[in-house]
Amino acid sequence: MNKRKIYWMCQVGGWSFYGFLQIFLYATVQQLDMTQILGEVVQVLFYIFSTHFLRYIVIHFGWLNDHWVKLIPRLLFVILILSLMNYGLLLTYSFISGELTGRDFLPFTILLNVFGPMIIYFIWAMIYFTFHYFERYNKGLKYEAAAKEIELRNLRSQLNPHFIFNALNSIRALVDENPVKSKNAITQLSNILRNSLTVDRQRLVTFSEEMEMVRDYLALETIRYEERLRIEFNIDPKSTEYLIPPLMVQTLVENGIKHGISTLKNGGKVEISSKVDNENLFIQIRNTGQYLNGETRKKSGFGLNNTKKRLELIYGDQASFRILNETKKIVLTEIVLPRSL
Repeated sequence: MNKRKIYWMCQVGGWSFYGFLQIFLYATVQQLDMTQILGEVVQVLFYIFSTHFLRYIVIHFGWLNDHWVKLIPRLLFVILILSLMNYGLLLTYSFISGELTGRDFLPFTILLNVFGPMIIYFIWAMIYFTFHYFERYNKGLKYEAAAKEIELRNLRSQLNPHFIFNALNSIRALVDENPVKSKNAITQLSNILRNSLTVDRQRLVTFSEEMEMVRDYLALETIRYEERLRIEFNIDPKSTEYLIPPLMVQTLVENGIKHGISTLKNGGKVEISSKVDNENLFIQIRNTGQYLNGETRKKSGFGLNNTKKRLELIYGDQASFRILNETKKIVLTEIVLPRSL
């Protein structure tokens, strides 16, 4: 059902209910005849079309976009005109039906029959403006969510070619040096690519699924670095079902190896740990090396910046990210994620 049909259903249904309510209230205090009932029907029809005219004015002159300081005086002026027209219609109907009396022209009667409809018109206008406010607000949220989703997809799509490029470089280094290991590395890479194609379509994955990718990646890197790369896992079983952005941990592990382990003659260690504290998931990645606090961002900024942007888009201020030198030889990268968005 489109908005136009809904609008007319509300118009006819709402004003008809108002008319029946008026008739019912009058019937409780006095005897009604057909002339009075017909008068209420005429007034309901006038309310339907006069408020529709008010809607036309609001849309035509763009009042939905006006500030309330400008809107209220204009709205009250139009409502006053419609209320006077409504009272004029009642006087005309009373004259035609032969029920017009001198009391209809008393100041109190005129004030009551003008001010009463003004209140009714103003309530209708507030309902109309409130509906459009929430409609625009919801549209704004949808557009914002759509824009965030597009940006997240772009960020995810950047990770795959970036990772593949680094992985192929690793395999290329093994081809001449050790063909057998290079074949094993290609097998590992195919497993990673198969998994990455699956998670690439997902906004979030479980921590256990992410760790499968990380283990495959580290197996590939172990072939390349041999004894220069030592790996340690300390995973809290409670953390496995938490949802995290795909390829996030893998990207940070890759960053630690590329800018930490690979720069050291004797290599080093990568430790991945997780724990659940106060319903939050803490993911910590420690690697041997030294964080230069932005001095080498031109070379190493991609993975970190990508992670920060994704966390901000998905979690807002509910998640946190930090990287620092825990000791002179150990770099700590820590992410804290909420249990639910």
